[in-house]
Amino acid sequence: MTPHVGGSTLRLAGDEPADIARAADILRAGGLVAFPTETVYGLGADAVTDTAVAKIFVAKGRPADHPLIVHIASADELPQWARDIPPVAWKLAAQFWPGPLTLILKRVSSVAEAASGGLDTIGLRVPGHPVALALLKAFGSGVAAPSANRFGRISPTCVDHVLAELEGRIEAVIDGGPCAVGLESTILDLSSPLPRILRPGAVTRPMLEAILGKLDDTPAGEAPRAPGSLEMHYAPATPLRLAPPQALEAEAARLAAAGAVVVLARHAPQSNVSCRWMRLPAEAAAYGHDLYTRLREADALGSACILIETPPDGAEWMAANDRLQRAAAGSGGAGSAQVETGP
Repeated sequence: MTPHVGGSTLRLAGDEPADIARAADILRAGGLVAFPTETVYGLGADAVTDTAVAKIFVAKGRPADHPLIVHIASADELPQWARDIPPVAWKLAAQFWPGPLTLILKRVSSVAEAASGGLDTIGLRVPGHPVALALLKAFGSGVAAPSANRFGRISPTCVDHVLAELEGRIEAVIDGGPCAVGLESTILDLSSPLPRILRPGAVTRPMLEAILGKLDDTPAGEAPRAPGSLEMHYAPATPLRLAPPQALEAEAARLAAAGAVVVLARHAPQSNVSCRWMRLPAEAAAYGHDLYTRLREADALGSACILIETPPDGAEWMAANDRLQRAAAGSGGAGSAQVETGP
């Protein structure tokens, strides 16, 4: 992509109303603005303009057949974007919006086809971040936004991550500080008779089943109905491997014999392991908050391998396990042609 006029990305302050207004003006002009959400930073464009949405794919270096999430300012705007809205969608919105839950619904024709990946559905959510909500209200319409990173890379959770990926390729980024959640939103498909989780996140299965009853567990099929649905995602350039806690140190020692290894674990090593050891939190929410930052730090060390202790099982750990399985599958360039994500 030819950089925008000026050749650099404007850094705006999330606590300055004039900067929010400027970002909204950039969106109205068909430009790209990265902005914080509570999950990860998103790369935004006007959701009703195909030419604006198309710029997202170019900036990210990403294929155009994968749908995006449209961010809206409130649940009251749902009818502008979706049709045949089931009653349960309103219950979920009342419970979890603003927040890290994306609903897949049948789309109305006014939504940019590029934002839907050619499907008759659209992903919608109200982000739980004051800067994102201020931008949406100032803009006055929906903003299509995948994660603000290059195709196949780790999602950004602070403004420096965005600039490391997209400096000079987008018009602006709004600095809203580090993201509170750190992992992408839960995606729930409501376009079929039975609700189905397409991507786990901070809104867990038990939380959803408390409202919906038992969810559909059948495979989602071949179509990539939502961001994060392909096998290889969220990947560092360094090869990444997973090991269970009981085998972690032995695997670290084995890999260290062949080259430098960075280990990410929830505990300190019990023996003298000749590798770089990085701690991750033991609690699920804090682990999710730190995970992408630690992956980026480990990736930047240029080691031969990143070894990560497999997180525990359980509903609160599903999102972290999902992201790490996909990161391992796509790491080291293995999935560079198939990787994508979204906030």
